[in-house]
Amino acid sequence: MNEWQGRTAVITGGGRGFGKAFAEALCERGAHAVLVDLDGDAGQQAAVDLASRQMSAQALQGDVTDAARMEQVMALAAERHGGIDLLINNAGLHSDEYGQPMRVLGLEKIRRLFDVNVMGTVTCTLASVPHMAGRAGANIVNISSMAAYLGGTAYGASKLTVAALTIAFASELGKDGIRVNAIAPGMILTETIKAELPEATKAMVRGGQALQTDGAERDIVEAMLYLSGSGARFVTGETLRVTGGLGAGV
Repeated sequence: MNEWQGRTAVITGGGRGFGKAFAEALCERGAHAVLVDLDGDAGQQAAVDLASRQMSAQALQGDVTDAARMEQVMALAAERHGGIDLLINNAGLHSDEYGQPMRVLGLEKIRRLFDVNVMGTVTCTLASVPHMAGRAGANIVNISSMAAYLGGTAYGASKLTVAALTIAFASELGKDGIRVNAIAPGMILTETIKAELPEATKAMVRGGQALQTDGAERDIVEAMLYLSGSGARFVTGETLRVTGGLGAGV
């Protein structure tokens, strides 16, 4: 039996990139995907694309830092599908713009970075819990980053905090039967990264990897399917690095 048949996944930042790829993989396995995105048009287009392939997808516009809206979004998802089985906290600020030194970013952008990457994760998690507690196999997957372990940027610090929140929520929500884990992607050559990242930077990162191959979107999707599935039923509070060995250590 397909363990995802008829189950419900809420995916923030679901309109593009990892979020849309997560939705597609889950929908292919029979899940209902609720795509939450600040860009309502992107979310709607992604849902329409999935629906055109006879998949069950719904788009809801919203800012992950808006607690009232996220409570409403989770309630709408649960009302339509009978509850929430998986929350993927994928929405976040990144790219070269937010990878700059803190003195370059300035307080306003640093505050916005932490508001989205950190408080967005907290806000969505707290809003989802009433609709997940007690559901068999319910779990949360956060998206951290290998930058969390490399240091040097506010972005990395925000993603290190996501890894810490993963541990804290795993401890707190275990009594409700909810597992909480995270994925820390390394250099994953999505179309956006291919376009944004200079070739010299790509070469430098590859040089630090144990595996001399490029990471692909499917590698992160496979990690999500493992952590959210029954094969990881005894795994919680962990951050799985998917980096080709970049920064490997203890």
